Amino acid sequence: MARRNDHTREELISMTLEQVKKFLSEHPHHELSLRKVAAMIGYVPSTLVNVFGNYNLLLLHAVAQTMDELFAEAEKQLQQSESTTDALRKLAYCYLNFAIDNPYRWQLIFQHTMNGEELPEWQNQRINNMINMLESLIRQLIPDQSETAVMEASRVLWAGVHGITLLTVDDKLFTATPVDGKALIDNLLDTYLNNWQV
Repeated sequence: MARRNDHTREELISMTLEQVKKFLSEHPHHELSLRKVAAMIGYVPSTLVNVFGNYNLLLLHAVAQTMDELFAEAEKQLQQSESTTDALRKLAYCYLNFAIDNPYRWQLIFQHTMNGEELPEWQNQRINNMINMLESLIRQLIPDQSETAVMEASRVLWAGVHGITLLTVDDKLFTATPVDGKALIDNLLDTYLNNWQV
């Protein structure tokens, strides 16, 4: 069993999050525990509590890492887009593809709760970054609309894309013939964008 001073705090954080990421590549988070994570890196659970504060915050750090990866991929997709409409579509596809490629990590983002504790500012900032990315695109598409309209449109589109993604990842679309999530996203975006152009 490793001792606390065998690694720096930063090394412990990195090792821990790497093991959690590896675990979530094959298993849902509810099969994980503080004791399991500690055993994976050769430390006792109390060491992880000293480093992260509690198990809930350890999982929140894993959520933050996942969101950072999703944000980086989304930025890459936006840089490759040819228009604002193309950027919006690429952002939606990116969301779907990331969830399909990382289902258990993606699910943890939405299943994790703070159990009454306040969300740390560093996580609030990540959420705001993702929302601002979407709102910025919508603001370009409907520049004459109010901030309230932009906010509502962003939430409607995000909710629609999220729902399609969730049902695709969980294989709960309940269709006799296979339905491609991207086709459903296209349907949603085309309908919404056509409505704006009327």
